[in-house]
Amino acid sequence: MDGKKLEYKGWAALKEIEKLTEKADEVQETILKAILMQNGETEYLSKHMKGSKDVEKFKVHVPVITYKDVCNYIQRIANGESSSLVTGRRVTEMLCSSGTSAGEPKLMPSIAEDLDRRTFVYNLIMPIMNQYVPGLDEGKAMFLYFIKAEMSTPCGLPARTVLTSYYKSKHFKCRTRDAFNDFTSPDQAILCKDSNQSMYCQLLSGLVHRLQVLRLGAVFASAFLRAISFLERNWGRLCNDIRSGVLDPTITDPECRSCMSTVLASPNPCLADEIEDICSHTSWKGILCQLWPRAKYIEAVVTGSMAQYIPALEYYSEGKLPLVCTMYASSECYFGVNLKPLCDPADVAFTLLPNMCYFEFIHLGDNGSWLVNIDEEGEVPNDKLVNLVSVRLGSYYELVVTTFAGLYRYRIGDVLRVTGFHNKAPQFQFICRINVVLSIDNDKTNEEDLQKSITSAKKLLEPHDALLVEYTSYADTSSVPGHYVLYWEILHDSSSFLDSSAELDFKLLQECCISVEEELDYVYRRCRAHDKSVGPLEIRVVESGTFDALMDFFIGQGASINQYKTPRCIKSNAALKLLNSHVKASAFSPRDPAWIP
Repeated sequence: MDGKKLEYKGWAALKEIEKLTEKADEVQETILKAILMQNGETEYLSKHMKGSKDVEKFKVHVPVITYKDVCNYIQRIANGESSSLVTGRRVTEMLCSSGTSAGEPKLMPSIAEDLDRRTFVYNLIMPIMNQYVPGLDEGKAMFLYFIKAEMSTPCGLPARTVLTSYYKSKHFKCRTRDAFNDFTSPDQAILCKDSNQSMYCQLLSGLVHRLQVLRLGAVFASAFLRAISFLERNWGRLCNDIRSGVLDPTITDPECRSCMSTVLASPNPCLADEIEDICSHTSWKGILCQLWPRAKYIEAVVTGSMAQYIPALEYYSEGKLPLVCTMYASSECYFGVNLKPLCDPADVAFTLLPNMCYFEFIHLGDNGSWLVNIDEEGEVPNDKLVNLVSVRLGSYYELVVTTFAGLYRYRIGDVLRVTGFHNKAPQFQFICRINVVLSIDNDKTNEEDLQKSITSAKKLLEPHDALLVEYTSYADTSSVPGHYVLYWEILHDSSSFLDSSAELDFKLLQECCISVEEELDYVYRRCRAHDKSVGPLEIRVVESGTFDALMDFFIGQGASINQYKTPRCIKSNAALKLLNSHVKASAFSPRDPAWIP
């Protein structure tokens, strides 16, 4: 595609954003009418609306639901019954949620038109980025994408992750090639089912084209950091391949071997020596800028629980590469885009696109707080829902969607805060998942509060040149009273740091424990200091690489490498056993946190 066509394509995409957001209310009403016209005869809607397709009757009679309310319909379709149970279109596949924060993966029905909607969002990203970063058509993107081996439902429908669905679709494989989607990774490497072989080939391709790479990234920050960890372990082998022009024999996937024969067209000992010199440095601080000196930014999800990875990304880029979070999506639906992609990660806000689905919201609270007593299982009266254009600046909401594929007034479980508007369309900051909490007694710690408290405590590590790179938690109720346990993986140049025999380091861990507790909420501190129903918080420091092993465990259990997010609250006994087997030091809070009645 030539320059003029690309420029027009970008202009048209930006114009479409303006058109949709200027008439967000009208677009939303049109979308809901279209969903009801298409799906009004389904068993689910007929049960609640008695054959009516009236918008107002929908708002009065169709209940707000969670997955447990609709899973029976979905399972019946998976078993071979008609798609007309929930949608007027044929269900073409089931999309699997990540399954790492709420137990078993959920199955979401998907229809062919859903791929068009997802592709629409993807096609907006580069026009938005081009407004802020010039020259992105003058090089390549090293984006590390992965698929997961798909399963089948009893009736033969594919069951796979939403990203696997997209990468295996014609929308991706037959995409129009242009200067803005010139990836270093061959499609065959992305589509390799073996994540280690895929990672190896994609990193090798990125290194071969290192002087052409303008963009770095993965879907989630965690996946990109996993790639850096993989590179640390395998750069010697990768350099050998570049030096000899021959792919490592451990890469056995035939499609990978075929495509990499083109990437490794001839031996390149000079390039291998350059990479070897960089990777052999004792410290990898700033390694990304050294290996890919023309890179302009890192693209990955860094909101919500992914914000924990920001310091590590900044360490490896020496703070020179902006962290760009482009879009907001889930297995159920793609929602919106970030219109200011170069903003600080803490300020990322997504403009919801009114043509994606019908949006509604459960009001949770105002002015810097949200109601923690509303959980995923609580019933929500229909008249308490707020439509897209009626949300209020600064207020907190839980997202509810109605989709073409058969989800009606479905609670996504995300807590969002309104930060502004683009024309009539609200812009939301992602706060956390509503159902990720630690609880021993009356205390109820949500993901946001846990992250805030750890962010405060980890500052105590900085004077010791240490960096908290990963964490998770669980509520240990094996003794009375129960207590919170935090697992920390800490990066430090000294292998003896936080040796459990060192008096100073033990005291430092204790200080971190009480610092976390001091930042937790009033109820937690009351339970600790007054009620004594919660015991002292514990930090267990794990060996380097433990969280990579944890990710391998969950992938082995069925999670997707693309969608994997470290669970901030561990519930799996097997995962806890793995973490505990790698603990090298631990400490408890030395005193009660401050609490005033």
